[in-house]
Amino acid sequence: MRRYGKHTDEDDVRVRPNRKGNRPRTNIRPKHEDASEGFVLTVDRGRLHVLIDDRTIVAMKARELGRKSAVVGDRVAVVGDLSGDKDTLARIVRVEQRSSVLRRTADDDDPYERVVVANADQLAIVTALADPEPRPRLIDRCLVAAFDAGLEPLLVLTKSDLASAEKLMESYGSFGIRYVVTSREELTEGDAARRVREKLEGRITAFVGHSGVGKTTLVNALVDRQRATGHVNAVTGRGRHTTTSALALPLPEGTGWVIDTPGVRSFGLHHVDPSRVIHAFPDLEPGTEGCPRACSHDEQDCALDQWVADGHADPQRLYSLRRLLATRERREGD
Repeated sequence: MRRYGKHTDEDDVRVRPNRKGNRPRTNIRPKHEDASEGFVLTVDRGRLHVLIDDRTIVAMKARELGRKSAVVGDRVAVVGDLSGDKDTLARIVRVEQRSSVLRRTADDDDPYERVVVANADQLAIVTALADPEPRPRLIDRCLVAAFDAGLEPLLVLTKSDLASAEKLMESYGSFGIRYVVTSREELTEGDAARRVREKLEGRITAFVGHSGVGKTTLVNALVDRQRATGHVNAVTGRGRHTTTSALALPLPEGTGWVIDTPGVRSFGLHHVDPSRVIHAFPDLEPGTEGCPRACSHDEQDCALDQWVADGHADPQRLYSLRRLLATRERREGD
């Protein structure tokens, strides 16, 4: 075996011939400084529909991105054929830094995170007041995911013609969450869509909800577009999944974006660090300074009890915090 000393020159190095005649491989990747910026509208079987300026193009993920994937709401750098013509395909070469990421897992013991949407500002939690019945545990889980992702939650209560919203809102009044109530008749003949749209203007809002709550019907009314809608099974009380993939839709006059997501029957929180939930309660957060290390905020020595007893915060707010912290330990159907 030939050995080289410390002082070698180029003549001492043996280079293997390239039998294929092509260029040697390199780890240096192009920077694609001339790439165009796009906004991911939907993902369908590995093909991404991306909005660039005023046209929609179809693209695929470049190999150099590795396992990093783009999701609805991502801002991406795109190269290749950007004409948007039929049968053309561009390449996504970079996913820009995200301002927020909404995640969920299939269950609380499932470590695999699924990114629902990126760069959203707001999470609209759509819940029917009847047919199907409200599921407070699922609402709580969506709230935890929203607070963890830094999104402002908005409760959208549908089918008020079948039941009153008063009882449900008694349970969420202490959370300080904005909400809007709609009925099926108002969506078609009244001003419900306008009232909801006012809370979405200038924002990117992801819509989540249990199957059959009227989420897609609401989205159709908001954006003047028709996606398929389903019905609720009279025996099981469950809806049928009619939205199979997330889709970003612009509000009229370009005032914001609505992202319609598939209906969910569970919302796992394996990815959520409970210590971050306190950040959604700014009136309680200062009281944690006296807590013991690694305090769960639901134990005997928690300083929040004294903080509330001294009149610094409403006791109902502490109850709401502990209710959310306990959410991971309960199933949605409990």
